[in-house]
Amino acid sequence: MRTPMVMSGSSERILFVHARPGDESALTGGTIARLRADGSRVVVLYAGALIEADAVIFAALAELGARSWHRLPQVSALEFVSTFREAIDALGATAVVVGAVDDGLRVVATTAAHEAGLPVFLACTVRQAAGQRLIAIDVGAHLDQKLRALSHFPARWTLTEHTRVLADGAIDVITDTETFLRADAPRTALPAPTRRPARPTLANRSLGGLGGLLLGILFGVLGTIAHQATLTLFGMALPIGLTIAFVGIGALLLGLRLVVGDRFVVGLAATGLLLTIFVLSLRGSGGSVLVPAGLPGTLWTVVPALIAAFVLAWPKLPPRRR
Repeated sequence: MRTPMVMSGSSERILFVHARPGDESALTGGTIARLRADGSRVVVLYAGALIEADAVIFAALAELGARSWHRLPQVSALEFVSTFREAIDALGATAVVVGAVDDGLRVVATTAAHEAGLPVFLACTVRQAAGQRLIAIDVGAHLDQKLRALSHFPARWTLTEHTRVLADGAIDVITDTETFLRADAPRTALPAPTRRPARPTLANRSLGGLGGLLLGILFGVLGTIAHQATLTLFGMALPIGLTIAFVGIGALLLGLRLVVGDRFVVGLAATGLLLTIFVLSLRGSGGSVLVPAGLPGTLWTVVPALIAAFVLAWPKLPPRRR
């Protein structure tokens, strides 16, 4: 990803989500200042109840070089997602940074960002994400900006050089590094691999081959008998028998190739067909012939071989729809 967390350029538009004013300075203040110094756009959203005056919020964000912020209404999770998506669209955001400590807010904001197809970075400490790979942002050049922004919230903490003492007595050392955990969208499970159809056994292939051979012989006999039949229409003799014979042969071989899918079976059917035509085209002991000389007889001895060669040589026929 062309991530803004490594300061990739001024085209980034980052949405920061925090519960209340002051959190943006404490958790992500250095990152906001660095992004703004790089020319990226930054908008801060507050999703909790605000007791700080607007002037205080403006002053703190101004220290970080950011001026755009919005209050999100206190609504249900579903309405929050809708409002949050509107903010994403309005900014044309390229990434979302969630600095909220509340787990519920983190989950809702992260889910909404993933639904919008955006990468999400969760502000956290090494202790909070033990064993996980964090993204560390060097904010040393903007540490003074962060300290000045923090100084606008004396009701929440006391600053002593690089130490922040919270109202409950907890102590936080302000360093020149801010860390984030990238929260990737859950991956869609891959579809189960398609099972290959079981290969036919030798017995099945033998039975199929015998059936194909018998069908080829049958079609050879019927075609030889019928290929000389004609239909007179408007004084013209139409080779109706030859046409039906060719259609029948094509349907037989192509059907076997589609249904059985085994060239062995189709080959035996073609062998039975062509051998039958050859045998029946020979002159009988009494001098009679079933395939007399002429164009129909020549076509009947040549075209079936061409049809069989075409069907057998075709690399792969479309599978049957089930």
